[in-house]
Amino acid sequence: MNDPRLTPLRDGVASRALEGLAPAEVYLPPDAMVCRVPATAIRSAPDAAAEQVDQLLFGEAFSAVEQDGLFLWGQAARDGYVGFVAIGDLAPAGLAPTHRVSALRTYAFAGPSIKTPARGPYSLGALVRVTEIDGRLAKVDGAGWMADHHLAPIGAAFETDPAAVAERFVGAPYLWGGRESLGLDCSGLVQQALFACGRACPRDTDQQQALGVAAEDLRRGDLVFWSGHVAMMLDTARIIHANAWRMAVAIEPLAEAVARIGQPVALRHI
Repeated sequence: MNDPRLTPLRDGVASRALEGLAPAEVYLPPDAMVCRVPATAIRSAPDAAAEQVDQLLFGEAFSAVEQDGLFLWGQAARDGYVGFVAIGDLAPAGLAPTHRVSALRTYAFAGPSIKTPARGPYSLGALVRVTEIDGRLAKVDGAGWMADHHLAPIGAAFETDPAAVAERFVGAPYLWGGRESLGLDCSGLVQQALFACGRACPRDTDQQQALGVAAEDLRRGDLVFWSGHVAMMLDTARIIHANAWRMAVAIEPLAEAVARIGQPVALRHI
């Protein structure tokens, strides 16, 4: 209840989920919504120019507590982050998703043909509901027709190597608050890699320092933390991280990062 990033409480208004847990003047029942676009920002204020603090991917759930202008204030279901999302990018929640996007990114086509107009791209981890199969294409509610081999059924086996997932993002531009394949930040990369492996992961670097256990001898998949930054080990000497120095997801020797950033503040084995 002490972290405003994870607590849907502001100006005396709170989600009904906090009733009896946090003091508020009024508790409002949240509306179940989902992201209806490939990706949308969760912002720090109800303004399109406000800081992007997180993102929702297509199909991800959002509990909308209160409307503020053209935005809905509430909480993301997947990582618990609280903020403002543009109303036009959300839709009332419908039937549960049946699949998740397992490719780094994929397009949705207007019809059951790759020659029809495309929309997207939709990023790794997006949640979709498949209603029909036509050859190698799957019809997805609210999106269009996607390559069926780019989708994995909900409940199917997850990836097993977070570092391998992270490597698929190499070259993706750095984007503050991002977690989509077209742009993401350091903690967004770690989160996406762990989500793809069926692992829970909070959004921000300081929160992620609670993951796993303290590490001594670094190995593949371990996390290296600096103040406000995180990287993942690819082996005993190299890291992968989304970083503002290169403005992209990049691989480099840990020693080079230490020379530029300083000594890490924490090492975690996940």
